[in-house]
Amino acid sequence: MGKKVLIVLAEGFEEIEALAPVDIFRRSGLDVTIAGIGGTQIKGSRNVVINADILLADYDAVPDAKVFPGGAGGAENLASSSRVKDLIRSVNSKGNIIAAICASPAVVLAPTGILDGKKATCYPGMEEHFPPEVKAVEENVVEDGNVITSKGPATAIQFALKIVERLLGKDTAESVGKAVLLYD
Repeated sequence: MGKKVLIVLAEGFEEIEALAPVDIFRRSGLDVTIAGIGGTQIKGSRNVVINADILLADYDAVPDAKVFPGGAGGAENLASSSRVKDLIRSVNSKGNIIAAICASPAVVLAPTGILDGKKATCYPGMEEHFPPEVKAVEENVVEDGNVITSKGPATAIQFALKIVERLLGKDTAESVGKAVLLYD
């Protein structure tokens, strides 16, 4: 059985930050599940509607990686879900990957305490929402322990490839990166 990745979508998610990782993960051979909060048809920040595979409330596995796209509205909707907070803590307690991009590192992850004592990045300006225990850095993608964070839409493919590297190894990540013309 392959490595499992759960991508959680809530209304207002940033489409590039959700769909670029789904594409990269599937190209890599990962078992990807898209879970929706509040329904299975989730509208993004640019009015693109995605059909989720399952309601988050019905997802009962512990994935190898859990991914949270940003988008200000989407991140706020994710952060307001007690199920999201419980899953973050569950995945984190097993040492599995927790990944967030754009507003989600600051809005979704930071309030759970899992970023305390770690380096993280987010959409410029959102670092103001990090508590003092989080070391904000300016890199496109930051990996600290089992947490991977990224800045925003333009870094979505790099973000996804870092997750692939952690789950499947550097060779697979580089091969997929070359196939999508990110690397020479």
